[in-house]
Amino acid sequence: MTLRAALARRLSNVPFQPTSNVVKLGWERKRMPDARHPGRFVVYCCFGLALAITASAQNVEPVMAIVTAIRAGKMIDVESGAVVDKPVIIIQGDTVTAAGRDLPIPPGAAVIDLGDQTVLPGLIDCHTHLLSALDSSIGDSTGALLQVTQMSTALRALMGASNAREDLESGITAVRDLGNSGLNGDVALRDAIRAGWVAGPRMQVSTRALAPVGAQFGPLATAAQQLIDQEYAIVSGPESGRQAVRQAVFDGAQLIKVIVNAGPRMLSADELRAIVDEAHRSGRKVAAHATTDAATGLAAEAGVDSIEHAYEISDASLELMAKKKIFLVPTDYPADYYVSLFRRPNDAAAEARRREKSATDFAARNRERLLRAVKAGVRIAAGSDAYNSIPGKTRGQVSVTIYRAYAAEGLSPLEILRAATINGAALMGSDSWIGSIAPNKAADLIAVPGNPLEDIGELEHVSFVMKAGVVIRNTPRVP
Repeated sequence: MTLRAALARRLSNVPFQPTSNVVKLGWERKRMPDARHPGRFVVYCCFGLALAITASAQNVEPVMAIVTAIRAGKMIDVESGAVVDKPVIIIQGDTVTAAGRDLPIPPGAAVIDLGDQTVLPGLIDCHTHLLSALDSSIGDSTGALLQVTQMSTALRALMGASNAREDLESGITAVRDLGNSGLNGDVALRDAIRAGWVAGPRMQVSTRALAPVGAQFGPLATAAQQLIDQEYAIVSGPESGRQAVRQAVFDGAQLIKVIVNAGPRMLSADELRAIVDEAHRSGRKVAAHATTDAATGLAAEAGVDSIEHAYEISDASLELMAKKKIFLVPTDYPADYYVSLFRRPNDAAAEARRREKSATDFAARNRERLLRAVKAGVRIAAGSDAYNSIPGKTRGQVSVTIYRAYAAEGLSPLEILRAATINGAALMGSDSWIGSIAPNKAADLIAVPGNPLEDIGELEHVSFVMKAGVVIRNTPRVP
């Protein structure tokens, strides 16, 4: 082994130290010290050099990673749509090395036999809020105010660890966490998961969302600016937008979340263009919260990378999204979920009927715009926008109900699976590493009792979860 090779190998195994300035992009499989901290970098290099010299002198060989073989009844190739019978998946350490029908199992491999279950890649939620758990019975505005005033960022990060574990146990192995996480609580949670302190999905985080004056707190703007600043970076002018992006990158953001419209307040075209330009210059993608036709059009013109929600959007904006390869992340739920969410405990009968009609109408509009988006050729990535605490359900159980909504809106099971796997990975810039089961990709796998290509509801019954080659959940099927 050469000295250079020994040094590289040793440095690549330096234990990860969580910090807001570590690993800003993607899902790096090897982590190097941050060169922007010269003192720390020099110390690591000197330490690594000493170890490398020792390793070279002693001719130390690397320890081989554990080999695991998974057998199942079926495996879904989400890229081709094919179903592989009697698959065997070979995993070395955290990486898939081979996958196919009846592959030979290497001698000494640990075997996990999943019987007749169906294996598929881990699910990806491209829009979530792990550090939020609002009381759905009191409305978003009041719930958000109580959360910010009654919970510190540290406490919200601990709550986020619980939500992260529940997501992972439900088969969600990667997420984009888009703000509403206090002052960089999402960065802390991401780093804690990376360090192995807590269990959770791979996280891509945005830190505070960039927003127009007042952000999403509305009337609080003049009375509680300090509360707003905990959740949002206020943008007033193009240069302000650029500075907000730079601050987010420094704070640890791997992508930029921007609130294009908050009620009647909306960023200008110049502000949004400056934000997108600065983010792309920094190698970050931009996720745009936009709910109205005007806001979605503005986001598409500015060239964001994804538009979240898009409850109102014109055909012209959809065509522009398709042309610019902008993803749509529809944060849709089944109609019965909206009915329960819109309901209030003390509603009179007439008010309850009004809310129920409003909920079902909302679901119908979502269906119409999603079908238009697919027809226009817009790529779809699944996102739950889960931020409420729903009694009797874990965060993961709530998040995976979105697939039933997509089915009700007209997407085929294969389109839904792709939105929840390879499309999500592409949006995150991680499709070379996650999103499908293939050699040299991460061993992020789930299994369900039935075939989700026949019934997408199977994704609500995940019985096996593996992340990075580690079994998180293995619940035997009850006959």
